[in-house]
Amino acid sequence: MLRNVTVGLDGSPESRAAAEWAARDAQLRGLPLKIVHVGEPTPVPVAQAPLVGPETHQHWTEQMPRESAEGIRLRHPGLEVFTEQLTGTVADVLCEAAGLADLLVLGSRGFGGIGGFMVGSVSLAVVARAERPVVLVREGEQAADEHRMDPAGVPSAATPFRPVVLGLDVDHPDDTLLEFAFDAAARRETPLRVVHAWPEPTTSLYRFPGDAELQNDLERKHSAALADALRPWRQKFPSADVIESSRCGSAAQVLVDAARDASLVVVGRRIRTGSLGAHIGHVTHAALHHIGAPVAVVAHG
Repeated sequence: MLRNVTVGLDGSPESRAAAEWAARDAQLRGLPLKIVHVGEPTPVPVAQAPLVGPETHQHWTEQMPRESAEGIRLRHPGLEVFTEQLTGTVADVLCEAAGLADLLVLGSRGFGGIGGFMVGSVSLAVVARAERPVVLVREGEQAADEHRMDPAGVPSAATPFRPVVLGLDVDHPDDTLLEFAFDAAARRETPLRVVHAWPEPTTSLYRFPGDAELQNDLERKHSAALADALRPWRQKFPSADVIESSRCGSAAQVLVDAARDASLVVVGRRIRTGSLGAHIGHVTHAALHHIGAPVAVVAHG
């Protein structure tokens, strides 16, 4: 299998932003970039229409990925870029493409003034089913957005990367998820902020005497659990700048708050093989809909 970073391109602004992010990530990894365009079979009545015939449709679907690849080669000298034209149900084909790549990158649209993002049904289906990492990139994402401001307060892609943020469940710290996050931070030469949330104790609702001591005990317990989960990975990545953050509260809200200055957010998705079917979990769901930075969803057992 040829290792690569694969991006799904349909010509939309969000997919073009995803292609640019994928190109930057491919360069960080030293891998080629594969641009995949999936064309669903054209319904017969549409194919027979005089203005949208099969020749016109085929010309556009072949030209668009080719022109995108040419532009990326110009903007990212030295990056190997190739395209692939596939046909079938989009989510199914992209899941298959993900299985042949180091990671798959897709685009996601913004809602506008609501403060959230729209993750389409195709993207959600792929995230829920793919067994390789999938990164969702927002429409309008620029290289400078992933970097710190320059000394004059101006966005710049020449400054250091913002931190990589990992949401971690210390009860089930998966190696695949941890390795992806540590590797992403190392390639960006930026700190890795590992966030763990734990629920508020029920006694605090009633303000019993001793609640403060209980809270302190819980903080120490969860901080120690986080440190234990990260200890072997600190040893594997001895130069890593790891920031541990264990907070009381909703796991989804704690992660969203911690991700406000992130260059990349990494979350996990447990692979389900039982009758429940595909499921992404409420924390991952919140990350996809409310975090502005690119979000990597890493499937694990």
